[in-house]
Amino acid sequence: MIATLSGKLKLRDPGRLIVTTGGVGYEVFVPLSTYYRMPSVGTEVELEIRQVVREDALLLYGFASPAEKQAFDLLMGIQHVGPKLALAILSVLAPKDLVAAISHDDVERIDGVPGVGAKVAERIVRELRDKVSELNVAAPIRMDGASANGHARGGSLIDDAVSALINLGYKPAEAKRAVDAVDAIDEKDGRESLIRKSLAIILGEK
Repeated sequence: MIATLSGKLKLRDPGRLIVTTGGVGYEVFVPLSTYYRMPSVGTEVELEIRQVVREDALLLYGFASPAEKQAFDLLMGIQHVGPKLALAILSVLAPKDLVAAISHDDVERIDGVPGVGAKVAERIVRELRDKVSELNVAAPIRMDGASANGHARGGSLIDDAVSALINLGYKPAEAKRAVDAVDAIDEKDGRESLIRKSLAIILGEK
């Protein structure tokens, strides 16, 4: 079972990385919270890994911090929450935000994640209420080589934000409309800021 992965970052896309080590490139699916913390392509990285074996595939899910991995594992223990939905939840809610939502019975905040639904959100709150204390929600350390605002140089800010929202489950037109609606888009604000502002617009419309 693969628990961690260290190597050179070959590809950095919202929701998906390729890390090469020993001449092998590993495809790793990540929440946006981890993607934000990835340095530029060509830099050495180390990820916490959860390996999921299916009948037709062996998949790797990566995380920048142990807390994200622990939260992923807890979410995976909930009925009707698979890897894709767990990543979507962690892309919208950092572990500390997930803990806060569960602790305050904030079902609506979890229901706001695309694909979750009220019943699953209620189940997450109910079943994890006594387990979230296991999470170490200290702020993760930023990876070496990451920029101060959490994104690497290069690439289109707007295209990356739209792609990230689509990966979260939003329709392309909805994602583009939300990104376009963000006021005063500035490269120095970074992808994370733009994505979060776009998410706030979408969730505010619901």
